[in-house]
Amino acid sequence: MTGSEKVRSAMKLQSMVAAAAVSLSIAMGLSACQNVAGFSQPSLVRVIDASYIAPAVNIFVEKTLFAGNVGEGFISGYGTVTPSLNAPVSVTQAQGGTSLVTAHVTLKAGAQHSVFLTDNGASPTEYIVTVLEDAQTAAASGHSAFRFLNQAPRTGAVDVYMIPAGTTLANTIPICTVVAVGSTCGYVSFASQSVTMVIVPTGLTTPKYTSTPLGLTGGEVRTVVIVDSQLTSDPPVSVVIAKDVD
Repeated sequence: MTGSEKVRSAMKLQSMVAAAAVSLSIAMGLSACQNVAGFSQPSLVRVIDASYIAPAVNIFVEKTLFAGNVGEGFISGYGTVTPSLNAPVSVTQAQGGTSLVTAHVTLKAGAQHSVFLTDNGASPTEYIVTVLEDAQTAAASGHSAFRFLNQAPRTGAVDVYMIPAGTTLANTIPICTVVAVGSTCGYVSFASQSVTMVIVPTGLTTPKYTSTPLGLTGGEVRTVVIVDSQLTSDPPVSVVIAKDVD
C-alpha cells in the first residue's frame, strides 16, 4: 500500500468512527427524550359530587374548574392535570364562592382518578374530599367489573346483589357484603348478562334500591356510588353510575 493509500484509508476509518459516534449520540438523545416524555404523562381526573347535603358547588382541581354549579349525582368527564403528590382540590359554594372544603391529594402520571365530594350525612359543614385510582383496562371477555362506594350514612352498611334474569334475591349470592359507610368494594368481576342491581341493608332482605335490568355485554367497568336519597332516619338509597371503561 502506498503512502497516499494509507492516508486515504486512515481518513476513511476516522470518518466511520465519527459517524458511529454521531449515531450513538442520536440514539441516546432519543432514549432520553422518551424517558422524559414518559415522566411527563398527564394525570386523568374526573369529579363526582356524592354529597346529599351540600349546596350547588364548584369543584376545582389544581385551580382548574372541573365542575360548576353542580349537585349530588354529578359526574364529570375525564380531564388532564399535571401529576402531583400534593395537588390542591377546592370546593366552593356556586353562589357566593364560599369555601366548603380544601384538600391536597396524590394524582399519578398516566393514571385515572375519581375525586369525590362526600359528607358525613349529618352536619352541613363537614364535607370530605377523597380520591380513588380508577381502572383503565376493560374487564375480561364475557365479564363485567363493578366497584361500589357506600356514601349513605343514614342507611348504614349494605350488601349488593347482581341478580340474573329469571333468578330471585333469595337464590343469589351478593357480590359485596357489609360495605360500610365510607368504604369501597371492588372491582368485582362477574359473568356479563342481563342483571338487576339490588341493594339491601346488611343482614336484611328488604331492598333499599332495585335497578331496571342492566344488559351487560362484556368488558364494562363501572363505579357505583350509593347515596341516601332523603334526609330521614330510614331513607331509600339511590345510585350514581360512572363509566370507567366502556
